[in-house]
Amino acid sequence: MGNDDLTRSARFNSDIGAESPVSIENDSPDKGFALGESAAQQTEERTSPTGDLSQQLIDELAELLASDWGQLDAVFAMTVSDEAARITVSDDRRSARVRPPARVLALLRELRHRSAETDDGPWWRVLVSLNDVGDVQVDYDHGAEPFPDDQLFPPRSYLADLQVYPRKRLPVWLAAYAGHNGSQERGPGSAARQARADLAAAVQATPVESGLPPFPLVWARWAVVSAAFVAAKSPWGPRITTALGWFEGASRSGSTLHRLPSDRAVLSGGLWNAPELDAVYNDGAPMPAFYRGAPDWVADPVLSPRAANGLLSFCFWWDGTGWYRGESPQAEALSSAVPGVWSPESAVDVVARILETSRRDSIAELVAAAETGTVTRALFVSSIDADEVDVDSAYYQLMLAGVVAPVHTA
Repeated sequence: MGNDDLTRSARFNSDIGAESPVSIENDSPDKGFALGESAAQQTEERTSPTGDLSQQLIDELAELLASDWGQLDAVFAMTVSDEAARITVSDDRRSARVRPPARVLALLRELRHRSAETDDGPWWRVLVSLNDVGDVQVDYDHGAEPFPDDQLFPPRSYLADLQVYPRKRLPVWLAAYAGHNGSQERGPGSAARQARADLAAAVQATPVESGLPPFPLVWARWAVVSAAFVAAKSPWGPRITTALGWFEGASRSGSTLHRLPSDRAVLSGGLWNAPELDAVYNDGAPMPAFYRGAPDWVADPVLSPRAANGLLSFCFWWDGTGWYRGESPQAEALSSAVPGVWSPESAVDVVARILETSRRDSIAELVAAAETGTVTRALFVSSIDADEVDVDSAYYQLMLAGVVAPVHTA
């Protein structure tokens, strides 16, 4: 898993002691942890496949809170072949790692087995938080969102789990992670062979006739939006370098824009839970031919990293005169995966929002200057609130992108 922060059950260790999970006095008080449901809810839970075990799990974890610890936070990840856990106790001054007791792990295995009888099926992770005044929160994670890297097992672990606990559907990200088998990868050799085969078979790409502006305009607007996010000191939003723009949206959709020599470019990425990929991984549909008719320079080094994970859902390429695509959706469907590059107005809207300014006319002037490569520092400063933003770092984005006016020196 590449991170010792989450410890596999085969080699659990503790920052507190090797013999016991924590040091607890024999006369430590019974803290009386309970889920806090009504009597009717408790009756229903006791008759559910997992209710009694859930309470037992909470009781066992509550025992790990010695009298001088106020909070316990735990995360457990499991499949039929792999297990990992992290338990931390803390107070206002310090925190320590706790070795998961064997009893807790046994309860979790049985709890997960019984959860297979529920409508949601067996969970992949359990997150538990409790404190010494009886507040308890238990979350069963079925993979609605990707797991953190340090809590993600190898694909074979999930494939083995599916053999024991078959499921009708998987979250798209997990289905791709476990089963993409390199289906979207396109190394340079493969790209060259496929391009020759397409040429021999007269397979042609589809021209993009609307929705996606010419590459130079896309690049310039991407640079301005990137600069705005940097100016606002936002850790999110797009960024740009001399040959690469990238974007990860709040909705987990995103893209990369690679600028290549000879006025060429590749725009590729993925929509979160793309229906096309859901159909591939959960219904057995064929993978869309995203690279149909693509030239040999459309290859892995200039594709979104999503391709390596089987989560690419669109790919467009610019040959110097126009955009082309294979079996990607129309450009209009990509708004959540690409920053506001669709028109001057869309770029202005994004910049005005992130900078919380009403200077739309000044921002429009900035966008127009970027599109012609004539941005000056004075123009940039006049377009934003220079007293509250990082002007230098933001302007550097525009410099990297090559949309600033040439500086002539004597």
